[in-house]
Amino acid sequence: MSMLTPPGMGGKYRITGRRFPHMRRPRNRRRIVLAVASAATALALAGWGTLQLVDVFSGGSADGTARAAHGKGTQGTKSGKEGKEDCKAVPRALPKPDEITVNVYNATPRGGLAKATADELRQRGFKVGKWENAPALYDRKVEGTGLLLGAPEAVDGALKVLGTQLAGTQVKNDQRTNGEVDLIIGAQFKELTPRQDADRALTALGGQPKPMVTPAKC
Repeated sequence: MSMLTPPGMGGKYRITGRRFPHMRRPRNRRRIVLAVASAATALALAGWGTLQLVDVFSGGSADGTARAAHGKGTQGTKSGKEGKEDCKAVPRALPKPDEITVNVYNATPRGGLAKATADELRQRGFKVGKWENAPALYDRKVEGTGLLLGAPEAVDGALKVLGTQLAGTQVKNDQRTNGEVDLIIGAQFKELTPRQDADRALTALGGQPKPMVTPAKC
């Protein structure tokens, strides 16, 4: 019997050599693993519950707020794009000669020019309102071949069409509210542009980009 053998213990409890029995129960590894897993699950649930409470009291998650902001920004961009498309200038067709009413005024000392010019314009398809001597504001004060006068919106419309009938004219606008335009014959006037040349100019004008108009809502 070894000296390390307690009294009364022999047989299979006899201690021999350097090994001796441990008197405690062996560890149960399965219980330890289960305990660790249960603790981890409990911690995860607690953390998730905390996040839910924060989400409730903060009015939504950051991710949801970001998605909402992104959606709002996208919608705003789309609306802005559609608004720009709606506000694009759209082509406006030039009026035809028979849609234009021309008043002819003679600002020179030569008589009969207003009536003769009015008759020629009528033959070329224009409507003629009246023909007479120019008012004092323009009488003998137009030095070129003529002066074309109309409302601001007529500058790129009726006045441009009328300008094909007489070269070297000046174009001005006034505050009139009707669509009529004036041809004031100037000191250098001899005659209207030959009809064939005027027709070619009118055809070429129709082939150019049309005047642009912006919708009123813009």
